Amino acid sequence: MTATQTEPAPPDTVPERGGPSFLRGKEIGVVGAVVVVFAVFALGNANFAGLSNLQTMGVDLAQYGLLALGVSFVIITGGIDLSVGSVVALSGVWSAWLNVHAGLPDVVAIAVTLVTGAAIGLVHGFSVTILGVPPFVTTLVTLVAARGAALALTQGFPIDGVGATFTSVAQYRIAAIPVPALLFVGACVLAWFFLERTHVGRQLYAVGGNAEASRLAGIRTRRRVVLAYVVSSVLASAVGVLVTARLTVGQPSVATGWELNAIAAAVIGGISLSGGVGRVIGVAFGAILLVCINSGLVILHVSPYYQQIVLGAVLAVAVVTDRLRARRSERNQS
Repeated sequence: MTATQTEPAPPDTVPERGGPSFLRGKEIGVVGAVVVVFAVFALGNANFAGLSNLQTMGVDLAQYGLLALGVSFVIITGGIDLSVGSVVALSGVWSAWLNVHAGLPDVVAIAVTLVTGAAIGLVHGFSVTILGVPPFVTTLVTLVAARGAALALTQGFPIDGVGATFTSVAQYRIAAIPVPALLFVGACVLAWFFLERTHVGRQLYAVGGNAEASRLAGIRTRRRVVLAYVVSSVLASAVGVLVTARLTVGQPSVATGWELNAIAAAVIGGISLSGGVGRVIGVAFGAILLVCINSGLVILHVSPYYQQIVLGAVLAVAVVTDRLRARRSERNQS
């Protein structure tokens, strides 16, 4: 038998196609947590379930959710992306600088920003796959460098005067639903279709489950890893544009620590830190859960310091749960 016949990618690293249930075990737990948390905060303060707060939560969800989607692609392939928060900050001020100081039209400035995000993702992908630099180190460098570039570009001051297209993206609503929230829903649908209904998307799971077996099976593993990092950085750049649109200024200090929120949402939603496991629906509800917790704590006037403690506790529970699931899976396979 050939190597490709004896060492195929493990079948349990790829989500089942056409499963009978929209939600599976891990996703049901996250959905249940969302329902409980929402009910608790709604009972604690009636404003939590008010239209105004729900709209604010929708915009927050677009920001955290898009980042979580992006890092999920990377984690599925067995990597990690710590740079997304800094890429958000750099992309936000870069789009504002292109629009205000370089005089580019709004749409062109946004397009150039997204292309810049893709370039950052390419650098990450090539560093990991060609140079062999660990993903943690590669993206940690960008975390520091991109934040420094954002501060250098602005000298630490916001860039105001962005065009009307920026503000309309953040402020426009369709049937009372903020456009950013609708963009997030659209991104989830596209990500779900790509990951679970396309050949290339399913190969990402195979690479994360067993990169060497995937390579022997003929999968271009390097290209798949590079693709994952490009998706992550492009979505981070899109969030940067949304943040600038929301604030109406390019602010270099935004998105500090957002990479942890993104990773937390992904892991809470069932994305395994070991790679090869997880679904978009889980990531979406993981992001919703974090947004509900953050918004509820703000509504109840909980100190921001305690909010970070809560986030850390939630992330710790998610990581421990992920490791327990991984050990149970290993026992079942042995």
